[in-house]
Amino acid sequence: MTLPASVTLYEVGPRDGLQNELATVATEVKVALIEKLAAAGLPFVEATSFVSAKWVPQMGDNAEVMARLNRRAGVHYPVLTPNLKGAEAALQANADTWAIFAAASEAFSQKNINCSIAESIARFKPVIDLAQAHHIPVRGYVSCVVGCPYEGEIAPRKVAHVTQALLELGVYEVSLGDTVGVGAPNKIAAMLDAVLKIARADQLAIHCHDTYGQALVNIHEALRHGVAVVDASVAGLGGCPYAAGAAGNVATEDVLYMLNGLGIHTGVDLPAVVKAAWYIADTLKRPPASKVARAMKDKVINQET
Repeated sequence: MTLPASVTLYEVGPRDGLQNELATVATEVKVALIEKLAAAGLPFVEATSFVSAKWVPQMGDNAEVMARLNRRAGVHYPVLTPNLKGAEAALQANADTWAIFAAASEAFSQKNINCSIAESIARFKPVIDLAQAHHIPVRGYVSCVVGCPYEGEIAPRKVAHVTQALLELGVYEVSLGDTVGVGAPNKIAAMLDAVLKIARADQLAIHCHDTYGQALVNIHEALRHGVAVVDASVAGLGGCPYAAGAAGNVATEDVLYMLNGLGIHTGVDLPAVVKAAWYIADTLKRPPASKVARAMKDKVINQET
């Protein structure tokens, strides 16, 4: 299988990465991080989540984040809209791209959003209707595409079924998430073989966590299957609150280093992403999870004049 000539990196750090941080991250820090990532050439920077501040306090400043952003031409700032109330708030905030979440695991769906998979799809219908009325593209996420902390291994046909339901609902793209990072290349391949029977590769993205250090090889396997959109989180921020020991998302700078090595075009400036990684890491008072950010620190940060 031939690797794609170019890949779109979809940055999820400011939303998916920061949402589970226990200490409140200041609004101005979130805005600065988003702007640094956009300036680095990332075409999608997931900005925030329009969820209840009661359930996700870190995202309680969602409208303020969107209002303060100095938006760059050509960059999209997606937001999570889990229900109609969130979608209406996102509309007021002029969010240009929305996202909805489903799961391939019934148990995970119940734990995460308190409803069945079928109920979650039905719940998203008014969100899609509102988006379409305002010509706003909506992205779909599917969690637990190879494994679940409650159900164990997930059958590829289940992932295909949920993906098909989201596409029929009207999403423009489905991001397939190894939420707990248990995947290996053979499992990613089997999952994608099933999904590609009902969807085109250009309708899919891959979203890997690095719990067992397999994220990069799993992403490479997805590239071999023609998937050319890769989710990643600056500094490796994030993790799954429903999966004990689950590490964060794969780091944007680690993915970018691999893609650069493969000669795949992204249009993203690696040193600029590394600077953004150290900016948020210093704010959180811990080093980045990313090997590339640590390896490049002296070159990019310490040797600046």
